[in-house]
Amino acid sequence: MPRRCFLLVLDSVGIGAAPDAAAYGDAGAATLQHCAQALGGLSLPTLERMGLANILSLLEDQGPISGLNSQAEPLASWGCMRERSQGKDTITGHWELAGLELNPGFSLFPDEDPTFPSALTDALAQACGRPLLGNCHGSGTRLIQEYGEALQEQGAYLIYSSADSVFQIAAHVDVVPLEELYQTCRVARRLCDPYRVGRVIARPFRGKPGAYERTADRVDFAYETEEPTLLERLQAQGVPVYSVGKIEDIFAQRGISQGWHTGGNAESMLQLEQIADEFKEGFIFANLIDFDMCFGHRRDVQGYGRCLEEFDLWLASFVPRLGEGDLLLITADHGNDPVFKGTDHTREQVPLLMYQPGVPGRSLGIRDGFFDVAQTLCSWFRCSPMPRGMTFWEEKR
Repeated sequence: MPRRCFLLVLDSVGIGAAPDAAAYGDAGAATLQHCAQALGGLSLPTLERMGLANILSLLEDQGPISGLNSQAEPLASWGCMRERSQGKDTITGHWELAGLELNPGFSLFPDEDPTFPSALTDALAQACGRPLLGNCHGSGTRLIQEYGEALQEQGAYLIYSSADSVFQIAAHVDVVPLEELYQTCRVARRLCDPYRVGRVIARPFRGKPGAYERTADRVDFAYETEEPTLLERLQAQGVPVYSVGKIEDIFAQRGISQGWHTGGNAESMLQLEQIADEFKEGFIFANLIDFDMCFGHRRDVQGYGRCLEEFDLWLASFVPRLGEGDLLLITADHGNDPVFKGTDHTREQVPLLMYQPGVPGRSLGIRDGFFDVAQTLCSWFRCSPMPRGMTFWEEKR
């Protein structure tokens, strides 16, 4: 029988501080719990029936998800995962889900002025032929308001970083054509490789002074993996691999049979519906970015809660598209608690839900490493195992 697995990564939807969160300055972070508490409860009936609140029985010193109750007979198997790699960024989380472990993690740029070494910025300025402004740490939405007018007047790029391993390049679309911005990012990617930088990110924006806004044309240029991932292993053994969202960027287009580079959750969810209706086998790997990009980094708890409820409503309509021979996994890559300090990701445990039509839910426990997902999918697709991780899928009895 043909097999399909949908792996949905709810970008930044953590479920409580990881045991090593204090080392990252994130002790006390809890994305789901704090959102629910701040909003007086969340309405997530589909995730509730799947067993999302049951996960809390596994966690010590983590509060409830207000509005959600545990289920005596959840529709899905439930657990949580703790990251083994160093870091709390998108690349690290997704790579570990795909079977890798990063120790040491990616390099970080210091939070000082200037942020980037002169050897890197001088080489980039010479290659792109435009002035480079910024060279600092900060929130991109704030920085484009601060530097936007100068960027337009000087035909310049804004370069900046954050607590993640990123080199971000912003430019006004009326001044720098998109393809020129992308080509500059490709050059920056090559220049950043010796520094082990996780991502170079193109950040186009539009508008006028005081009213600048990012466009949906962001592209991430990832450091290439140093060993084969789950995607490449499945593809090599005849399993089609499909990606939705920024998965293509995260894995530098490696191991992907066909991809859809969607701009946000609504477009990604529509694409998932079309795949579910049209493709009868394969691995579908999707990132739903709005939780993190639109609400977590901007510390918009109202928007974060609304985004969770919109996903839950969509999930109710998506689950009936699945049948025998299908597997649905729902998890996250890190946290981004909108109630917590700062504007960066938070080092958190992530929820794990596994839905298989007609199979009762059970506890999956606490998984020591996101790479258990990769091992599970090797079992599901009956492929040779990955070098690390333990499967949590069992043959239906």
